[in-house]
Amino acid sequence: MLSLLGITFVAALSGEDILKGMVSGGIGLMLATIGLDPISGIQRYTFNQLFLWDGIGLVPITIGFYAIPETIELAVLGTSIATQEVKELGGVMEGVKDTFRHWWLVIRCSALGTFTAIIPGMGAATTQWLAYAHAVQSSPNKERFGKGAVEGVLGPGAANNSTLGGSLITTIAFGVPASVIMAILLGAFIIQGIVPGPDMLIPEPRGHLGLTFSFVWVIIISNIITVGICFLFLEPLARITQVRGGIIIPIILVLVYLGAFAEKNAFEDMLVVLFFGGLGWIMEKLEWPRPPVLLGLVLGPLAENRLFLSTDNYGAAWLGRPGVLVIFAVTLFGLIYPIIKNKRQEKEKAASEPQARAVIETPEKAGLRFNSKTLFTVVVAVLLALALWQSRNFGFRAGLFPWAIGIPTLLLALAQLGKDLLGREKPKPAAAAWEVAADVPPEVASRRTVSILIWTVGFFIAIWLLGFSYSIPVSMILYLKFAGKEKWPMTIAVTFFTWLFIYGLFERALSIPFPEGLLFTLLQ
Repeated sequence: MLSLLGITFVAALSGEDILKGMVSGGIGLMLATIGLDPISGIQRYTFNQLFLWDGIGLVPITIGFYAIPETIELAVLGTSIATQEVKELGGVMEGVKDTFRHWWLVIRCSALGTFTAIIPGMGAATTQWLAYAHAVQSSPNKERFGKGAVEGVLGPGAANNSTLGGSLITTIAFGVPASVIMAILLGAFIIQGIVPGPDMLIPEPRGHLGLTFSFVWVIIISNIITVGICFLFLEPLARITQVRGGIIIPIILVLVYLGAFAEKNAFEDMLVVLFFGGLGWIMEKLEWPRPPVLLGLVLGPLAENRLFLSTDNYGAAWLGRPGVLVIFAVTLFGLIYPIIKNKRQEKEKAASEPQARAVIETPEKAGLRFNSKTLFTVVVAVLLALALWQSRNFGFRAGLFPWAIGIPTLLLALAQLGKDLLGREKPKPAAAAWEVAADVPPEVASRRTVSILIWTVGFFIAIWLLGFSYSIPVSMILYLKFAGKEKWPMTIAVTFFTWLFIYGLFERALSIPFPEGLLFTLLQ
């Protein structure tokens, strides 16, 4: 129930599209079921692919969801990342002042990050989205978020910085690691002969309270040092955002595929990046929220394990337990309250603005609407139905979670489909859904979109055929020269230093050799 509560809060980020947010969260939970069932060992949605036995990784999905769409948009705009000139350090000091202007939000999100991180499995990614959801819902001007509202940065930042302290609580007091980092720390404890538990909270000589306090001071001092380092290198780092897109895009593509490959050293992860990169781009253009998908993927294993334990111990009676009912009530409140508040604000706005009232009161033409948004909803509903149909042979243990999540998600998707067909969405601004920027003509945007999509796939094919060591210089030279239209000195310099950094770091410093490409394997 806590997992569902977290997804509900993030779905509330969708504002008027809470229904889409809930469907997206359900999709993320369903994606978390891919792989072998941890208890029965039954394959779920693996399609006889050994690679999918361990499920799909969070890293390639996250990279695909966010890096690929932003790269496509950068290529379509044809500009640098920053559209304005980076000013002196005074702008940073203004951000420091904003922290004190919104001190109450910072404290609330810090507490939210600490207490959320106490729950095992709730990492920094989860706490940041919850903090962002809280910042949006507690703001009287929600329309500013997504357009540069500083509260949307302060809240998640405060929650992220407080996550480590919350994760330490269960690790030190109970020996239960709350995250991967804490699991590594727990291993270090055991190597040093330190046993986490109540003794860590008892003063010396019987306990190790002094060691526990040293962790607290390390966190405090490290944050201070980090801030100092950031101030030293902030201006050079900020100026990277002014580098021409034609130069930075091939570097981003190389790092995207490298980051996806590095998680499991598997080429298949790069296919995952491509698939979810395309999906993330489509969801962005069709105004479907992406954060609930990621949160559902993170919380899926935790939610499934607790659902089975609850059902195994109490049957269906666990739904009537007081704690569950309280969390369920909070979940409903988190869903219903934003809807009521939005409607009230719309009425107030319509009453104060005659033009807005005229738009709202304009009758729409009767009939069904079938467009790209409707088609995407149809695809989502069909895939959910097929997933439920395939799960009929999983058995009770392996099929419990897919049924418990898939059926409500399918019903919500059908509700969204009806909403799309009837044209119940509120009127949007004049800009088209697929339009990136007003100053980019549609035909130019289409041509650049097709071009960057081809180059994105081309980078993957080059890595697959030649391997990283040879594909990086080849693909980067081709992109910089033909797509970026850079001069030869700049092309050679950027390619050489990028290759040198990656080769020196991975193959020399970390001794992680890159696998050979398919062509070299066939020639051997």
